[in-house]
Parts: sequence; C-alpha cells; structure tokens
Amino acid sequence: MSITHGYELKVFNQLYREVDEIYHSIAVKMELSDSAFHIFYTIYDLGDGCLQKDICNITSISKQTINSAVQKLEREGYLVLKQGKGRDMHIFLTDKGKELADRKIQPVIHMENHVFQEMSEEESHELLRLTRKYKELLQKKSKELL
Repeated sequence: MSITHGYELKVFNQLYREVDEIYHSIAVKMELSDSAFHIFYTIYDLGDGCLQKDICNITSISKQTINSAVQKLEREGYLVLKQGKGRDMHIFLTDKGKELADRKIQPVIHMENHVFQEMSEEESHELLRLTRKYKELLQKKSKELL
C-alpha cells in the first residue's frame, strides 16, 4: 500500500528541514557541533545553573547526546557541573564559556529577534498560533497512534 503526502505536508516538512539546516550551518560556521550550539544557546537563554534535563526538554536532544557534549565542553573548560538535589547536576558557564556564548550565541538571538521584528505583530502572532496548533494536534494524534 502506498501512502502519499499531501502538498502542504511536503512543503511544511521541507521548510522544517530548511530551518534546521540554517541552524546547522550557523553552528558549523561558528565551529560548534549542533549539540554544543544547542547547549550554549539553552544556557544563554535559561541562565547559569540549568539542568541537563532542562536542555534535553527544550532541545529534544537525547540525554546521552547532551551528556556526552556536556562532558566534552566541561573537559574543554567551557562548563562546570555542580551537584544539586539528588542526581541533578547544574551546569554553569566558566568565564571561557561566557565569552564564547557572548561572542557566538548572543548574535544568533539578536538575529532571531530581528526576524520577528521584520514581521508585523499580526504575522508573528499568527506564526506562533498556527505552529502551536500544529504541535498540539500532532501531539494528540501521536498519542492516538501510539
């Protein structure tokens, strides 16, 4: 049996991959792995002391991948881990890590803000509304499927 994608789904999937590729290209140009880019971005966004599980939840990257990348960044002197409650490990940027985040992550966030500023308020609200609706419907249907 053959299942075909509707035109809208094909376009949506292509756009999703293209946006993902933009972020991959940014990470490569900044000489960061995708995982390291997402870790620095998330810490920059949430602030020092966030947990590895926070990064996993926000980025949808596996615990193993984040853990390996965090250990590598710690060995390179960009991060330090401090014990929290139970097994929770809080992640902090070192001075070297803060300098890297300011130099490489802050401009990306600045760029993203400019993208939203170039859209009208209605357009940005509509983008968020429809993306949220798509995510919620997909989540509901995936629970039914699984």
